[in-house]
Amino acid sequence: MRRSSIAAAILLALAACAPKTTVDVTLKDTSGAPVVVKLMEADHYQVLDTVRTGEDGKFQYTLNVEKGQPQFVDLFYGDYRIASLLLEQGDNVKVVSDTLGAYTVSGSDECRLLQKVQADYFRFLYDLGGLTSLAAVGADVNSDLSKHYIKYYRDRVAFVMSHSHSLTVVPVLFQQVDEGFPVFSQPTDGLLFRNIADSLKQVYPDSKYVKALEKEAERRISILDLNTRLSNAEEVGFPEIELPGMDGKLQKLSEVEGKVVMVYFWATTAEQNMFNMDTLLPVYEKYHGKGLEIFAVSLDVDKTAWASVVRNQKHPWVNVCDTRGIASPFIGLWGIQSLPTVFFIVDGEIDPDAGVRKPADIDRYLSGKLK
Repeated sequence: MRRSSIAAAILLALAACAPKTTVDVTLKDTSGAPVVVKLMEADHYQVLDTVRTGEDGKFQYTLNVEKGQPQFVDLFYGDYRIASLLLEQGDNVKVVSDTLGAYTVSGSDECRLLQKVQADYFRFLYDLGGLTSLAAVGADVNSDLSKHYIKYYRDRVAFVMSHSHSLTVVPVLFQQVDEGFPVFSQPTDGLLFRNIADSLKQVYPDSKYVKALEKEAERRISILDLNTRLSNAEEVGFPEIELPGMDGKLQKLSEVEGKVVMVYFWATTAEQNMFNMDTLLPVYEKYHGKGLEIFAVSLDVDKTAWASVVRNQKHPWVNVCDTRGIASPFIGLWGIQSLPTVFFIVDGEIDPDAGVRKPADIDRYLSGKLK
């Protein structure tokens, strides 16, 4: 037998000997009810199984959890999440729930702590909804809404700081007041995210949840750094961009000279590469002598691939690259919703009336601006 086969056999044997993680569930007032078991990944759910309760409303579920890599597992009955669990290797957890999701859990301190986290969050949203309903009918509750949010935010900061080595802080840090409005929405929260990620990494260095938190911390720190630079920068009529060019040197948008500066956000897809050659290059050649300059911002995470396209297509304009990709803070600052996106800066200000939606619009616009 080859060494690789022996090693694989040993690993399989060790995995088989590892203590199993079991969840004993009682779903009250049901018989043969389907319960969906979902594993929470970094940014989505993965359905593990659908299990039916017995005649007594009970079932047992067993899963493999690697040592040092606890998993968030949620149980759903129809549209209702009936339990949220943080399971470690060897846990034997007991859950008793009704069909609406009011549950108790035993056998795991982390599961009990997560239950409290979820209960506090749902209570916050419930009370917030009541105040919002009053505001909708004309009641003056803006002060109460603000106080309610601030109190919860401070409570969550205190919780996170006092449980910095527990993975239960991860869902807390990603909670939202509403879609697009995170509980942790302060610019300086990036520092908190980074500190907690560093603390958790000491305990769970291989956890996918910690890695996701590190990535979010990096994104927030980038925004914080950018906001700091912008607040100290000379006032201009557009968000400053400072990124490395082909030679690795930082280039500022504010230092680009031209009567009209086209800010072009893109990425090296086949369609956008074709746009460069079929649309952008002819436009540049036609209007550069009249005062047009292009500041092209690539959002490619692969800097080598970006540089190869720029060299092969011989782009004559200013080229910079933000390898943070979709985590780039410029996406939010410039309101980027899709790629490619074009803006025009005229006399030091973004022209809101450019109306550029398609290639023909670019030529029409420049014809009027660069006569």
